[in-house]
Amino acid sequence: MGSSLFDEKDFLACCGSTKFAKEMVLAGPFSTHQDAIHAARHIWFNKVDVTGWLEAFAAHPQIGQTPHKTPTFAQWSKGEQSTALATANESTLQELFEWNARYREKFGFVFLICASGRSTPEILAELKIRYQNRPIIEFEIAAQEQMKITELRLSKLFSDKADTAPTIKPLSTTNIATKAEEDRVNIVGAHLTAATGAKPAHIPKRTRPPITTHVLDTSRGCPANDIEVRLEMWKDNLARPQFGEADIGGWILLGSSATDKDGRSGQLMNMVEALVPGVYRISFNTGKYNPDGFFPYVSIVFEIKESQKWDHFHVPLLLSPFSLSTYRGS
Repeated sequence: MGSSLFDEKDFLACCGSTKFAKEMVLAGPFSTHQDAIHAARHIWFNKVDVTGWLEAFAAHPQIGQTPHKTPTFAQWSKGEQSTALATANESTLQELFEWNARYREKFGFVFLICASGRSTPEILAELKIRYQNRPIIEFEIAAQEQMKITELRLSKLFSDKADTAPTIKPLSTTNIATKAEEDRVNIVGAHLTAATGAKPAHIPKRTRPPITTHVLDTSRGCPANDIEVRLEMWKDNLARPQFGEADIGGWILLGSSATDKDGRSGQLMNMVEALVPGVYRISFNTGKYNPDGFFPYVSIVFEIKESQKWDHFHVPLLLSPFSLSTYRGS
């Protein structure tokens, strides 16, 4: 389905930036949905300026509030928030409202997250983690989340005007960065400095997420492929989990993946500069990997101190059917 059926209003429903919508019309018509996705990524990260990013952010309501853009925008936004609203209660909605207000006061724009399929507790946990970021870092993360939302909505746009449309997975934060897009952080920093008169923000030096892992099968002497991995954080930094106490409901899921042919997990958390101090847990589905082994699953619990929040933590698992070990690597 070509894009001749789409106008600025259609693309504005996908992304609230007027510049983005105009550029998408100029870039069309698109012969395939995938062509539209590629064009959207290029336009958003390389042609839309800081003002356009902020315009797109401003189009989004806070979780649980009504958007003020087009009817299509409002309908899609409501659908994307459906899981969050279905899993919310009066207490969590109030907490979410309060944290949204704190976030807006610190960063100057609404907390932006691709909420599709995510519960209120998950969104609230992510908000608290991202609140620790420096403004320049959070601005870039918000732009990445906007791109995920835009991709989902482009898929809906093509689906609404075609009999069939290919399924396009939202762009992950690990594969958006062409060389031009990597330079975007520096460009944004320059714009913000010019606009505010502030000193340039610190640009992160991390090239990978601050917590990583891999699994080595010591019985075979090779990497362990396709082991499910989960990274969680204890939700209450003031009351750390104690030995022997039930911890049901105390852990917040940060991310999950599976190990690759080299035994390394995919990205388990966002690329943040400073870690939130606290207690973390990496869990491995070892029972599925070794059905006849001794361990149905393995969980490694570790604590990151305030003084260590800038460090990198590589926490590997050395596994055999009847033994295991771990260590803190780099």
